[in-house]
Amino acid sequence: MPETAREVVAAFDLDGTLTDGGSVFRWLGRVAGPARTYRAALALALPLALGALRSGPTADSAKERLFTRLLEGRPVDEVATTSRAFIVEHLERHARAEVVARLRWHQAQGHATVIVSASPELYVEVVAQRLGIDGAIGTRLATDTVGHLTGRYEGRNCRGAEKARRLEEWLAARGGDPVLYAYGNSRGDRRMLERADAPFNVGRLGRLGRLRHYPRPPGA
Repeated sequence: MPETAREVVAAFDLDGTLTDGGSVFRWLGRVAGPARTYRAALALALPLALGALRSGPTADSAKERLFTRLLEGRPVDEVATTSRAFIVEHLERHARAEVVARLRWHQAQGHATVIVSASPELYVEVVAQRLGIDGAIGTRLATDTVGHLTGRYEGRNCRGAEKARRLEEWLAARGGDPVLYAYGNSRGDRRMLERADAPFNVGRLGRLGRLRHYPRPPGA
């Protein structure tokens, strides 16, 4: 009997990979207003700075504290509507053509594709819909019993080890043992790239970046 060909899956980070820069602070500004967002960030300047330096749980906690200040009590349906309008505009302005081209190459080959991002899943899903991507994995936001956001995560911030765990969970639900391509730009993607059969660094800093030991994708 001939051996069954393994499925191929391509996993892409969002911020800094499929798009330029970050989306979360811009998104908070759209949801809560720029002035309130800057005031909240200023009040949390020290933990946010420490999080940027130390990464890991320190960064996760600082991000959640900012979310709580700006999102707690907001109806999730209203936030979802605002988020959809925001991310459609963001994608139109900030999509990285060369990485989207790599995504399109995978799709043309019949490969399954998935976004794995620390950004909120409620708009990561919209990106997946717009780009015809099969799966959307992001940070889930907790809600209360009446459909308002609490500002806290549902589960964990989807970065680092959690990003790799969530991807593994998604792959397991599909079954089989796929060949995995992975594309990232920062240390938050390192665990996902470690899991991949074909990991690629698409960071702007190239050999100066955190993922400098990983190759660039073909044509980059």
